[in-house]
Amino acid sequence: MRIGIPRETKTLEGRVALVPAAAADLVRRGHEVWVETQAGVKSGFSDEHYSALGVNIAADAATLYEKGELIVKVKEPIAGDLKHLRKDHLLFCYLHLAAEPELTSRLLDIGLTGVAFETVELENGDLPLLAPMSIVAGRIGVQVGTHLLHAPMGGKGKLLGGLPSTERGKVVVFGAGAAGGNSAELAASGGSNVVVFEKRQDRLAQMMALGANVTALFPYEDVVARELATADLVIGAVLVTGAKAPHVVTREMVASMQKGSVLVDISVDQGGCFETTRPTTWAEPTYDVDGVTHFAVTNMPGAVPQTSSQAICAAILPWVQKLASGEWRDNQALVRGINVEGGKLVHPALQDMGA
Repeated sequence: MRIGIPRETKTLEGRVALVPAAAADLVRRGHEVWVETQAGVKSGFSDEHYSALGVNIAADAATLYEKGELIVKVKEPIAGDLKHLRKDHLLFCYLHLAAEPELTSRLLDIGLTGVAFETVELENGDLPLLAPMSIVAGRIGVQVGTHLLHAPMGGKGKLLGGLPSTERGKVVVFGAGAAGGNSAELAASGGSNVVVFEKRQDRLAQMMALGANVTALFPYEDVVARELATADLVIGAVLVTGAKAPHVVTREMVASMQKGSVLVDISVDQGGCFETTRPTTWAEPTYDVDGVTHFAVTNMPGAVPQTSSQAICAAILPWVQKLASGEWRDNQALVRGINVEGGKLVHPALQDMGA
């Protein structure tokens, strides 16, 4: 099969879907692999890295999409990509269509088959292609939030971990999956007092086991409101597979928070779990609501492309191999990952929403 790896065009996005070693693996299996020129540069991989391993270099996006049958990229297609996509393309990337009605409409009009990383789902409900970027985003959320609490950034001027004779900072995390769990772990290891809200009992137990400075609670609305009122940093990492994230923080709760506090919404790709969330980019990452700084960048892992590209590639390569074989319809995890096909919505979460 002819596999195309385009250069990512989202604002300040530096990841590449397949690193040279992975592309070479596909070449050895008899596939024809094309990479758009400069696609891997921000991740530390030059065109020469690819060409030395038998990968073809496409001079531009038009050539790349013309050559490719299976298009493998990281982020959802935007304007520059959409004009090149065809009905016969098999698209494999993050799509997040529940939060993107216009993109959904465009893909339905094109009629291609779109398999989304975030909805490739194992029998036990695990999401193997979402997990690595969720881990990265969870850690970035704490790093960025810590920085935004600094007074020169408009924050309240608080050091999260504290030190002898001072208070510890307080971090509230919604969700204890890959993203939220990593946020909680990093915040706790830095000395913060951490409160994690989660509905699953097994995850609540995992969070409690992180240390004596971690409290794990069920998200009763009045308890959420109480904890938010004294939070320094709040991280949202709530996920319903394939669907829009529910709002777990209301506008009134945000208004009750102390000025200079920070909200980081990792769930923004799926619409956001704070009522006050709106998508931002790395070029303009923050905005203010009622004196509270909001950070809601839709491609958080893109800030560390060298790490993220290696992580996402290791996760997706076995699935790319299955798709490229042409005989993947008996793989139920991939079938569950189909979002759109032949002009129709396929994933149940999207059908339920009428996306």
